[in-house]
Amino acid sequence: MNLLTSLRYLVALSEHRHFARAAQACHITQPALSNALRALEKEFGTPIVKRARSYAGLTPEGEQVLGAARRMLHEHALLQQELASSADKPRGRLQLGVVPTAVPVAARFAAMLQAAHPGIAPVVRALSSQEIEEGLDNLSLDIALGFTGRLKKGGPFAVLPQYGEHYFLVRRLQSPAGVPGSSLRLGAAMRWADAAKLPLCLLTPEMHNRSLVDQAFAQAGSVVQPVMETNSVLTLALSVLAGDVCGVLPGALVGAVRSQGELEALPLVEPEMVTPVGFIYLGKARASRALEAALELARDERWLREVARHSGALGD
Repeated sequence: MNLLTSLRYLVALSEHRHFARAAQACHITQPALSNALRALEKEFGTPIVKRARSYAGLTPEGEQVLGAARRMLHEHALLQQELASSADKPRGRLQLGVVPTAVPVAARFAAMLQAAHPGIAPVVRALSSQEIEEGLDNLSLDIALGFTGRLKKGGPFAVLPQYGEHYFLVRRLQSPAGVPGSSLRLGAAMRWADAAKLPLCLLTPEMHNRSLVDQAFAQAGSVVQPVMETNSVLTLALSVLAGDVCGVLPGALVGAVRSQGELEALPLVEPEMVTPVGFIYLGKARASRALEAALELARDERWLREVARHSGALGD
């Protein structure tokens, strides 16, 4: 069997941490996956996978092979892009991770990139900040849009600042007659301490956005007990639309639901919270043709004007 193919199976197993799911992701049977991994162990003369009834991880030697596998597959993908691309027509896939609250901005970016370079196929994945950093480090992601303030100075990541994330209390809008309003309205500012008294739906504690929101409430001297929690920003927005709960959403998401006329967005103040969001990539890694094109767009004035319009509360 082709060595690169077997290495892909090993990477899939490390990502899915389950033999059947890894086999399904590779479009092969589980016995075929197991046979390929045994062939790798024979090739390198060492156990790679810990043997148990279910996946139990890799051996120390297996971790070494995994690291080499990721580097080899990354270089293989770079070479494929180089050979398939011409000077002004980059081709290839671009793996783009994004924190859930920035999905509307990442979606616009990916669409603009693909329109400018039809040979590039962006793959946008909503991930936690921890998953993004791990994905960039192990080369499974090319670039990400996330919270840059949490990155350590002097670390392996390079950053292209994009916008500041502002926060809003979003709730259903009621007209004086007690019926839903006809357009999304930007209401008067609300203090975080007052928002804490409302029935809130918030993201779950493992989400980095939730830690930022909790930090703001703490600075306002409030402890929040949400009536509902979710790890999905879509569920958060829909719960506000469907029920009597309120949500704390960043401006990019408020702008994405602007067509929902029954919502009201109130800027949250005291304290003023602005979280830097930017593109993140592995500075030490050689950039693919697709990544080079993405970085060029991320610096383009037209894109920066676009992101300024759609990262706020309501846009233009």
